[in-house]
Amino acid sequence: SKLPLNLELLAIPLVMSMQQKFISAAYEYHRQTQNKNKHGEKTMSRMNELVELLNKASKAYYQEAREIMSDREFDELYDELVKLEKETGIVRADSPTRNVGYRVLSELTKVSHPHPMLSLNKTKETEELISFVGDSTALLSYKMDGLTVVLTYRNGELENAVTRGNGEIGEDITHNALVFKNLPINIPFKDELILRGEAVISFDDFEKINDSLPNEDKYKNPRNLCSGSVRQLNSEICAKRNVNLIAFTLVSANGKDFKYKHEQLDFLDDLGFTTVKRKTVDKNNISDMVEFFEKEIPNNRFATDGLVLTFDDIEYSNSLGATSKFPRDSIAFKWRDETAETVLREISWNTSRTGLINPVAVFDPVELEGTTVSRASVHNVSIVRELKLGIGDKITVYKANMIIPQIAENITKSDTAIIPEKCPVCGSDTEIITIKEGSALLCSNPNCMAQRVMTIGHFVSRNAMNIDGFSDATTQRLIDAGVIESYPDIYTIKEHGNTIINLDGFGMKSFKNLCDAIEKSKKVKLPNFIYALGINSVGLSTARLICKHFEDDLQAVINADVEELTKIDGIGEITAQKFVRYFNDENNRDLLNRVLKYIEIVKEVNEDKKIFEGLTFVVTGKVNNYPNRKALQEDIEKHGGKNTSQISAKTSYLINNDITSSSTKNKTAKKLGIPIITEDEFIDMLKEAE
Repeated sequence: SKLPLNLELLAIPLVMSMQQKFISAAYEYHRQTQNKNKHGEKTMSRMNELVELLNKASKAYYQEAREIMSDREFDELYDELVKLEKETGIVRADSPTRNVGYRVLSELTKVSHPHPMLSLNKTKETEELISFVGDSTALLSYKMDGLTVVLTYRNGELENAVTRGNGEIGEDITHNALVFKNLPINIPFKDELILRGEAVISFDDFEKINDSLPNEDKYKNPRNLCSGSVRQLNSEICAKRNVNLIAFTLVSANGKDFKYKHEQLDFLDDLGFTTVKRKTVDKNNISDMVEFFEKEIPNNRFATDGLVLTFDDIEYSNSLGATSKFPRDSIAFKWRDETAETVLREISWNTSRTGLINPVAVFDPVELEGTTVSRASVHNVSIVRELKLGIGDKITVYKANMIIPQIAENITKSDTAIIPEKCPVCGSDTEIITIKEGSALLCSNPNCMAQRVMTIGHFVSRNAMNIDGFSDATTQRLIDAGVIESYPDIYTIKEHGNTIINLDGFGMKSFKNLCDAIEKSKKVKLPNFIYALGINSVGLSTARLICKHFEDDLQAVINADVEELTKIDGIGEITAQKFVRYFNDENNRDLLNRVLKYIEIVKEVNEDKKIFEGLTFVVTGKVNNYPNRKALQEDIEKHGGKNTSQISAKTSYLINNDITSSSTKNKTAKKLGIPIITEDEFIDMLKEAE
């Protein structure tokens, strides 16, 4: 406005031209960014598609003896996946290009969190969310219902994974994180990266896995199963349980500067992580978004436990600090459970194929979350008793996670429910057993039709007779065809070749594979055989204790009395009584004598010297003599030592070929006075002992 009029007029087209160029440049940058993001999303989508398809093909070929694609098609897709993994630097934990090695630990190492994890304050009021966000913008996302894990990556590789624990000290579960189904173990970001995520197991996998577990090991819900799976000492068990990791927070990424949390989560998406479902919200649309997430719940594969609202601006979030209990930048929201009062009309007791007799409450129909419900699982005997149920009682019901009908409260509490003394399927006596979630009702008849699949399934399982090819579906088909009635019949299926080959889903190749697996199982160690019998309360570790006490003498084991068994450290009187009762049963003895005609008990031969018994090692850095660190760790365990991923006062040796490095592990070892040895020095220790 201070320019002369003639110069002003000259400046106008120049300014307009500059504005136009700026707008064009901004548009072009946005277009290229969008195209890049779309290309990245398309690439990741294709990689995920290839992993799923190739794994499905491998399972069909190797486990189900059928082909869903030709070798040429498989090779072409495999090569495409390898190429994409090289281009992106991202490799999923379940990628078929990985040669997975499983690890068995003796214990989980305790680890301190460098960034303490606080709980979130909670509300059930949408109005409180609106008040909380004020004039700011925030991210609203599902609160996943699993086990929180902190993951650290360095040099593009997963270095460690630690559970939340009490928020200050967790447990190192790196060996299991390496087999999480969807977790990238290699990423293109090479600096240190730390994130938090929720380990979860889908509803479908929960049902399948729980059905395959022994009665005493069954879990009440996916969260409990996931927690138990992630904390397994044997990573092979965790691998089979399809644990997924949903990332929800980027703690830090060296060299990266973000202004907003949504940018951090987008960054994790680009690195190949599965991130939590989220929406950007403000005070004007929070109510609508809460409703949106609520409507999506029935379509979710994984359990959720409400929502999390957190300010999007990182600097503002950090400025708020925390109370002694809660961070001030985030709050959790839980939906108010819609409840309805009704009348309990019946408790239906249903014998499952696992032998457990499960109670189901039947009540007058009520409307909940838009649907009519009239039945709810009561899970087990413990809950029937805790709720003090009785026919005619007034009860309130709700939907857990807005999906599964449950009894919230028993208003009457008559406590008149009768626990069945007879199995509703076969009429045999029932017994109350102890399980992880309390007490449950079990049919005592191992030949009950409802239990046959479970009994045979347990007998052929990996830690028992280890017979591949005996899925539940296969077992059911063989029972229905009259080929097998009980586990000894497994060893006579060759006599029914024509019948089996003509069964749906079978053929000559699958029948031969099954026969080969059965033949291979005929030589078995005594603890595995005792475990295979499915004696109540006798797991594999208990079977090992008993067999060791009786020096692997089969006759001594099966003729043991309660007095002798209770002398074994770790064997209580109840377990001893169940063990003796099993072998005193005439039917069980008959089955045992029949199967012993076909099998040979072999003793375990262990020629390796346990020279590292009582010693704990940590292996870090590159190796020169072994093909990889895993091979070195296996050699340690083979000779009686233990492996951990973190240095502690219990560590005996740190193996690091770069003794002079200033790594955290070297510094910690020196501070604690723990010897640092090279790989060559470790090999010398082996040679000296031999």
